[in-house]
Amino acid sequence: MLSVLKHRGYRHMFLAQVVALLGTGLATVALGLLAFDLAGDQASLVLGTALTIKMIAYVTLAPIAAAFAGQMNRRTLLVALDIVRAVVALCLPFVTEVWQIYVLIFLLQAASAGFTPTFQATIPDLLPDEDDYTNALSLSRLAYDLENLLSPMLAAALLSLVAFDTLFVGTSVGFVASALLIVTIALPSPKPSKRRGVWDRTTRGMRIYLATPRLRGFLAFCMTVSLVGAMVLVNTVVIVRSDLNLSETAVALALGSFGAGSMLVALLLPRVLRALSDRSVMTFGAALMSVTALVLAAWSHLLGLSLPAVLLVWLLIGVGFSAVMTPSGRLLRRSSQPEDRPALFAAQFTLSHACWLIAYPLSGWLMSAYGATVTLMVLGVGGFASLGLALVVWPGRDPDVIAHSHPELLPDHPHLKGGHSHPYVIDDLHRHWPGHHQTYR
Repeated sequence: MLSVLKHRGYRHMFLAQVVALLGTGLATVALGLLAFDLAGDQASLVLGTALTIKMIAYVTLAPIAAAFAGQMNRRTLLVALDIVRAVVALCLPFVTEVWQIYVLIFLLQAASAGFTPTFQATIPDLLPDEDDYTNALSLSRLAYDLENLLSPMLAAALLSLVAFDTLFVGTSVGFVASALLIVTIALPSPKPSKRRGVWDRTTRGMRIYLATPRLRGFLAFCMTVSLVGAMVLVNTVVIVRSDLNLSETAVALALGSFGAGSMLVALLLPRVLRALSDRSVMTFGAALMSVTALVLAAWSHLLGLSLPAVLLVWLLIGVGFSAVMTPSGRLLRRSSQPEDRPALFAAQFTLSHACWLIAYPLSGWLMSAYGATVTLMVLGVGGFASLGLALVVWPGRDPDVIAHSHPELLPDHPHLKGGHSHPYVIDDLHRHWPGHHQTYR
């Protein structure tokens, strides 16, 4: 897997991702402490509102950012957005009112809504080889999981030396370091095939996404991941601290078990994907997440919850989470022309976060109203329903090359020269999927 780091451009991009993630992790810890400092017992409400603002920014602004990203040099755009994030992070230590947190979080996440899809769309252009790109996706998944494990430990070490608001300086340093790494390399910036209006550019990725059966299926898989994953991310602290009456250390242990499962799969997946299709791996992951949620629901009803049961189930949910999400970039690259990738990655960013925007409050409400058993049951059943939908809309037979014709084109059109066999993706010359009524205009 590490052999992909021999590519200088990707190596710098990966290091930029790592330092930015570490900075973001420090900000997550510091933000919780800042909220408690300002709001006391209402800190959870403040953080919940900030998380909602983050998701709203992601869902609404990513397609707009992608519309303009295609008109700019990618390196310039990524560096500029890193600088914006660094400046906003430096403002957070000076916050004195809760509303100021909300404004700054919106600005920070608005910049991230432009940065992340553009960053993700650049990697397949840097690594055209399929195996290299698969290794890069696994490394990216590992980076996210390691951030979840290492950032709290780094924050704890720093808090023994400095006040919590100093952690925001570390966040800013992370973003500046990311910008410095990106500025040292030349990044490909595919040119749009033709000039387009703002509305066309804004909605293009979403229309390509929803017109492609495998991506509609993947969106249903994302719903499974969000529903069952929200049980872990939203309710772990309640289950461990309230239901089991255990310490904060046990909370960290439970979340670490989830991260360990995800990391394990990220390490194994490049080899697995040489033998199995993306659809098969994702089906396994979504089914595992749903089954384990339902098994824990039954266990909780019959025997009550225990920490070993939670740790095992959270580990398996982490395995399923990574099995579904890690190959996603392969699907997006397979389903788009290079010039459309920023728009398509932005569409994925928006739609997947829309799933989380549904799952987060649903999971929290079910837990507070009905407890862990009912919540696990509802989310597990919902995960299975989404899995079933994914398998219906994403056919098992999903070849790259699909027989099709172009009666609307003249015989001497450049697209028809040299025979007509090529990987089929939605673009200006292929506006609907063969055999489907969904049309991309």
